[in-house]
Amino acid sequence: MNDNGVGQDYIIVKALEDGVTIIGFTRGRDTRLHHTEKLDKGEVMLLQFTEYTSAIKIRGHAEIVHGYGSIYSESAGKREK
Repeated sequence: MNDNGVGQDYIIVKALEDGVTIIGFTRGRDTRLHHTEKLDKGEVMLLQFTEYTSAIKIRGHAEIVHGYGSIYSESAGKREK
């Protein structure tokens, strides 16, 4: 992270099913949704925290790779109730 709070590391999201949704949330006094993307199976997106983006939400079955390792998100149909 640099002096203005903007991360220099990238997050890689690979969709493992159609319809994976990536949602970016704003920084500041009120956290708000500011951007969404949909990925189909096999598509890859590189993400980065910026002066405008403080959080990223991923919905659907995807592989998420970052500077600390990797993790898999589950699709809605596979979540435990």
